[in-house]
Amino acid sequence: MARVKSLSAPVAWVGAGAVALWAVVGVGLGVGFVNYDTLYSLVWGQQLARGQLPAYRLPIAPTPHPLTELLGVVLAPLGPAATLAIVVGLAYVSLAALAYVLYRLGAAWFSWPVGLAAAALIITRDPILNYGARAYVDIPYVVLVLTALLVETRRPRAGWPVLVLLDLAGLIRPEAWLLAGAYWLYLVPRRPPAELVRLAGLAALAPLLWVASDLAITGDALWSLSHTRATAQTLHRVTGLANFPVNGAKAIGGVLRPDGALAAAIGGVLSIWLLRRRALPGVITGAVALVAFGVIASSGLPIQQRYAFLPACLLAVFAGAGLFGWRSLPPEHPARRPWQAAMVVIVLAGLALVPSQVSSIRGTFSSGRQPLRSQQRIQDDLTALVSDHAVDLRCGPIGVPFHTPVPLLALRLRTSPANVLAGEIDHGVFVAAANARVLQIYLLDPRDPPITYPVPRGFKVVAENRSWRVYQRCA
Repeated sequence: MARVKSLSAPVAWVGAGAVALWAVVGVGLGVGFVNYDTLYSLVWGQQLARGQLPAYRLPIAPTPHPLTELLGVVLAPLGPAATLAIVVGLAYVSLAALAYVLYRLGAAWFSWPVGLAAAALIITRDPILNYGARAYVDIPYVVLVLTALLVETRRPRAGWPVLVLLDLAGLIRPEAWLLAGAYWLYLVPRRPPAELVRLAGLAALAPLLWVASDLAITGDALWSLSHTRATAQTLHRVTGLANFPVNGAKAIGGVLRPDGALAAAIGGVLSIWLLRRRALPGVITGAVALVAFGVIASSGLPIQQRYAFLPACLLAVFAGAGLFGWRSLPPEHPARRPWQAAMVVIVLAGLALVPSQVSSIRGTFSSGRQPLRSQQRIQDDLTALVSDHAVDLRCGPIGVPFHTPVPLLALRLRTSPANVLAGEIDHGVFVAAANARVLQIYLLDPRDPPITYPVPRGFKVVAENRSWRVYQRCA
C-alpha cells in the first residue's frame, strides 16, 4: 500500500503534464504523429504478432529497436488506428516524464528550485518538443536512464533495480550498454563475487537480447550495426570520431541553446568547485554518456542531435544549479553572493533570448525547416486513402515514389513492408505525390538525396486527394 501511495504522486504529475503538453503542442500547434523509425518498429512488432519474421532487409529501413517492437506486438490486436493513437499518447507521457524525472534529480542533487529550472529548460527546447511530438524513441530512452540515475541517487549502489532500468534503455539504444557496464564496475568493490556474477549477467542482458534478436531474424548477430553503418553512408550522414568533438558539441548546444549552455557552464563550474559531492553523480554520468556518444560516432554510426539528448539533459541540471545552486551553500559562505550575481547574468541572458526561443519553437512547428503540421497532414491524407480502400493489395504490391510512406502503409494495411516498394512495379497500386511540395516536405530529411521514382507506364488514376494520387494496374 505504501508503495502504491508513493507512486500516485509521480503518476498524477506525469499524467497532468502529458495532458498539458498535448493541449499546447498537440491541440494548440496541431502536431502529434508517429515518425518513420518508430513506425517501422511497430510494423515489425505487428509482423511478430502474426508469427512472421520482421522484414529487416529493406532499403533505408531504420535500426531495429527491440523494446519498441515489443510494444508493437502488444498493441497489434488493437488495430493500426488505435496503435498510432496510443503511441502518440505515450509520446506526450514520455515528454512529461522527462520533465518530472529531471525535476526530481535536480531536487535530489541540489534543491527543488534547481530541479524545477532544469525541467523548465528542457521542456521548452524546440528539439525536445520536435522529436517528442513525433514519438521518437530517444525520449523514452533518456527517461529510463535518468530514472535509473534517480534510483541510484536515492539508494546508493542499489544494484539490480538500476540495471533493470538500464536493460530496458539498452533495448532502445546501445549507449545504455556502456552505462550498465560502467555501473557494474562501480559496484565491484562493495559486492561479494557470487552477487557480482549475477549482476554481470543482468548488465549484459540487453546486448545479449539484441544480438540474439538480430541473429534469429537475419542470421547476422551484428545486423543492426552493419545495417546502420550502410544506411548512414547511403544518406551521407556525418560519422567518425574525428567529427565527434565539433558535431557532438553542436548537437548538445542545439538542444540547450545559448541561454541554457551559458547557465550550464556557469552552474557546472561553480557546482564542481563549491558543491563537489552534490555535483559528482551528474559529472560522472555525463562523462560516461559523452564517452558512449563518442563510441557510437567512432563505430561508423551517425552523429545526430537526438543522440545528444542524454548529456543535454544532465547539463540542464547544472544549468538549474547555475540559477539556484547558491541555495545549497551555508548563509555565511563567501561565494554565496557571487553565485547570486552569476544567477542575475544568466537570467538577463535568458530574457534577452526569449524572443528567439519562442520564434524557434513556432518555426519548428509551422513553417520552419521541418514543417511538422504539413507532414502530419500528408500522413493523414495517406491513411484516408487506405480507409477508403483506394489503396489496398487486391491488385498486387504497393509502389511509392520514395521510402517515407513505406512503414505507414504497411502498418495500416497490416502487411509486411516488403509488400510496399519504393520504386517501379509492373502491376498493383502506385501511390504518387500529388505535387512537388509533398515530395519536398515528406522526404526523410531535407538533406537526404532526393531518391524518387516516377509513375510506372500503363497505370491509370483511380483516386486522389490534396497530397496523393493513386494509380492502378491489375495483373
